[in-house]
Amino acid sequence: MTPFKPPYAVPVADIEKKPGETSVMRHFKFADKLLDHPDDLYTLWDLYLVGNTIGGDKPFLGVRRIENEVAKEYQWQTHNEVRVRIENFGKGLLKLGLERQKVLGIYAINRPEWTMAELACYRQAFILVAMYDTLGAEAMEYIVDQTEMAYILATADKLKNIIGLKDRLPSIKYVLIMDTIVDATDRLNAEKAGLIVHTFNEVEAMGAPVEEESALPAAADVATICYTSGTTGVPKGAVSTQANCVASIYATAAVGDSGTFAKVTHTDVYISFLPLSHVFERLAQGLHVYRGAAIGYYQGDTRLLLDDIAELKPTVFCAVPRLFNRIYDKVLAGVKSKGGISSYLFFKAYNAKKAHLDHTVHHWLWDSLVFGQIRAKLGGRIRFILSGSAPVSPDVMDFMRICFSANVYEGYGQTENFCAGCLTLSDDNTTGVVGVPFPCSEIKLVDVPDMEYLSTDTPGPRGEICIRGHSVMREYYKTPEKTQETLDADGWLHTGDIGEFDGANRLIVIDRLKNIFKLSQGEYIAPEKIEGVYQKHELVNQAFVYGNSLHSALVAVIVPDKDAFGKWAPSVADGGDIYRSDRVKADLLKVLLAYGKENDLKGFEQARAIYVTADEFSIENDTLTPTFKLKRDAAYKMYKKEIDDMYTALSNGRTFT
Repeated sequence: MTPFKPPYAVPVADIEKKPGETSVMRHFKFADKLLDHPDDLYTLWDLYLVGNTIGGDKPFLGVRRIENEVAKEYQWQTHNEVRVRIENFGKGLLKLGLERQKVLGIYAINRPEWTMAELACYRQAFILVAMYDTLGAEAMEYIVDQTEMAYILATADKLKNIIGLKDRLPSIKYVLIMDTIVDATDRLNAEKAGLIVHTFNEVEAMGAPVEEESALPAAADVATICYTSGTTGVPKGAVSTQANCVASIYATAAVGDSGTFAKVTHTDVYISFLPLSHVFERLAQGLHVYRGAAIGYYQGDTRLLLDDIAELKPTVFCAVPRLFNRIYDKVLAGVKSKGGISSYLFFKAYNAKKAHLDHTVHHWLWDSLVFGQIRAKLGGRIRFILSGSAPVSPDVMDFMRICFSANVYEGYGQTENFCAGCLTLSDDNTTGVVGVPFPCSEIKLVDVPDMEYLSTDTPGPRGEICIRGHSVMREYYKTPEKTQETLDADGWLHTGDIGEFDGANRLIVIDRLKNIFKLSQGEYIAPEKIEGVYQKHELVNQAFVYGNSLHSALVAVIVPDKDAFGKWAPSVADGGDIYRSDRVKADLLKVLLAYGKENDLKGFEQARAIYVTADEFSIENDTLTPTFKLKRDAAYKMYKKEIDDMYTALSNGRTFT
């Protein structure tokens, strides 16, 4: 295969360029105009009908059969079977009193009923509001109150939580349960609290006899309010119309048809485990729904995900960098532990493939001889992999391409534009870039003088990434002041990310406005970059880097990889607690400083003290968002004492190495 040649994207005429910003970039395949909505595909229901026609009696939604608490094979409902359920559920909601352009909340993990309810909302022009499965009481109260939510669809295990919060959620009247059975005590307690409870099947049964056809949705109808995962402050509700969502999904399909992205067809099988409350998974599923493909759901436990994948054997795998980092660490740790001829062969094969990544991700010998067992970890049928939600290390991107013999794409987008920012291109295995604009989007960079990022910078212009196009949200729900801060008068979405255009007009995300801090000597620090380096090391699972502007040094909280750290640490722990041992901390810091230097971290970018803990950052302890982004404020509050202690020790001249 011959790699693509520049230009990947083209600038619009300089007449659109204002002082302090770059020319607008557009996808080169669609450079003459923005991709508009195709004929007869204006709403998400239109897209669904295309997929339903293609899929017909082929498998659509699948879950694993459970026998004696053991997961067995996947069992499937066909496209045609699911369509009947979607339409009946939607009509049942109408019969219960839910009105057009009123809110249905969904509070559950991914499962077929989630997707069926989503599609029913699109058909009946209800507004879908997804709430994260692990949402805290305060955020849940805020979302329910702001949207005046009266109907909520949840799993049975969430009913107790809703009952307990009823006094704080006075607008909730109906709780619809995805499971077929509701505990009698829970149902009674719900009724005492003034809640009306129905199962999903009961709502379907209400809708089945209804023969009258309700009005079809319109492109301008609000499809969903997607609440940002909230790394700081209260979540904001991005209002996306049906047309906004169609633009993102159809644009992804269009680049697949054009050959600049993988083409999804009805033969594909997708594993659904990323939270459907996030637009990345909604876009990915929307594409597979539109193409009439099959979607298999995980069991709901990420610890069992690889077992689900081995059984499902998906052809498409979408994930976030945190999972890729774990796969990377586990595989390399396993290779190193084997040593000998196995390790020699792995690195010989790895380096041979890496040398030819500009041309192909395949090798006639090494793919079967060395990488077959690794490929089997993702089922053995993966055609392509897509990474989203956060930047992924170039080393990890190369690793995934080499070990899984698959094209690996990286996407860039936000909740506010339904994920449709940039996408890397087929056969372009350049690392560190996020590609070119979606066909439905335009991108420009605007000067950030305070941080010395300018559109006049060489070799490539730099600045805040701004996006305009059909997928950009209408507004933030009921917060006009926040909308005005984010959407300017010309329709540009100001992302808060800092980008750079390279020589082929591809975008590179290099910084974040809000996550940058300055040390006392005046150096600007991008902590995510440093954390990304440390987290690649086999001993590290997670890292939180912090810098106080009154100090000249960084400190870090390190969550080690339990397996690798458990084998390494005892040799230096003198028999004590490996997480509290000063000697272990000192030796681990030496390892990380050396590794950081190898990966081109500058001296001021290196942590000078570390705190080691076995407690992971997680959604459950509110230090990770549902898309696995670190909530810095929450992490700082959790470890404020330890951070203060590290700075005190550094100020007193104590060395940690």
